[in-house]
Parts: sequence; structure tokens; C-alpha cells
Amino acid sequence: MLGTAANVVAIFAGGAMGWATGALLPERLRKTLVAAMGLVVAVMGIDMALRWENVALQVIFAVVVGGALGEWLDIERRLNRWGEKLQEVLGGRIQGDVGRGFVYATLVYCVGPMAILGSLESGLHGNHDILFAKAAIDGIMAMAFAATLGPGVLLSGCSVLLYQGLLTIGARYASAAVALAGAQLTSTGGLLILGLGIKILELKDIRVANLLPALPVAAALAWLM
Repeated sequence: MLGTAANVVAIFAGGAMGWATGALLPERLRKTLVAAMGLVVAVMGIDMALRWENVALQVIFAVVVGGALGEWLDIERRLNRWGEKLQEVLGGRIQGDVGRGFVYATLVYCVGPMAILGSLESGLHGNHDILFAKAAIDGIMAMAFAATLGPGVLLSGCSVLLYQGLLTIGARYASAAVALAGAQLTSTGGLLILGLGIKILELKDIRVANLLPALPVAAALAWLM
């Protein structure tokens, strides 16, 4: 869990710095930063998604079935409501769109291959190098996100702790099964990350969180086939 702990600390530290300095940035610069992060996220997603050689049909099926399940569960609305309720609990003392920052950052940090592969490597072999590298990247991204989207980005650290922690622990007990799903999870996650980049760039309002069930569906297909 050392790698995950370092990742969470980096997100909190970077997010806090970004949130503290965000009010000092001109609106034009904030919009440019968001657009820049959107482009980076989109390119990351394309790179991941194109690794679907020999598993393309499984990935397509996973996204379709997972998207239908996510729409039925209405995951994105629930996540946004959670962020809104938290903002209400805090009595409006914080500025920024908590729900949007929380959802965007959670998706970026949790869906990528470094989160999955790093957690598995940590759980299977006790090697935290991937997660340490991810911590450095996430800390920088948290600073940029929090400067424009507010404190919801810091809350995504809780999502990272839960998600990567469970993956790390689970890898210790299901090493062979987890290894089989690497390509499917990476490519499916890439499509979700690409969708998030498109959403951040405001090209289309894709409900990316509703596509999250595609990840367990992709893993299940890998194990069955």
C-alpha cells in the first residue's frame, strides 16, 4: 500500500497548492489550462485505446454493455449529487464546482493503466515504482485541475485510496486471473479516458462515469474467453 499512499499524498499536496493559487489566475488562463489538460487526457486515452489488438470485439462489447448498465445505475448523476451534498454540508464555504472536479479527477486518476498495472505490480510483487511515477504525474495534474475546478479534485484522493487499495489487496489473492485481463482493461480504460478528454474540451457532454461498468465487464470477458 506504500505506492498508493504516496499517490494520495501527491494528489492532496498538488490539489491544495492548485486550489490556493487558482483564485490568482485570470479567467483566460484558467480556460487555457483546462483545454490543455483536456488535450493531454485525450491523447492518453487514444494511446491506451489503440492497444486493443486481438481484443477489439471484447472491448466494444464491454463498452456497450457497461454503458447500458451505467446508464441504468445512473452513476454520473449519483457522483455529482455526492459532490453537491458535500458542498452543502460545508455550508458554501468553498468555491468551485466540487462535483465536477471530483468526477473528472477521479476518472483520470483511476481509469488509466498506471492505476491498474501499478496496483497489480504493488500487490503481486511489492514493487511500487509504477505508482511512485504515477504519484508525480498525478500531483502535477492535481495542481492544474484544482486551480480551475476547485477542491473537488482533492476529494478524488479518497477515490484513489479506495480503488487502488482494493486492487492491490485483490491482486494478492487473484494473481493469475488478474494478469489475463491486462489488454482488455487498458484498451477499455483508454476509451473512457478519451471520452473524458472530449468532455473536458466541451466537444460533447459524454457521461463518462456511466461507462465505468465497462471495466469489470471487460475483465469478465477476458476470464471467460
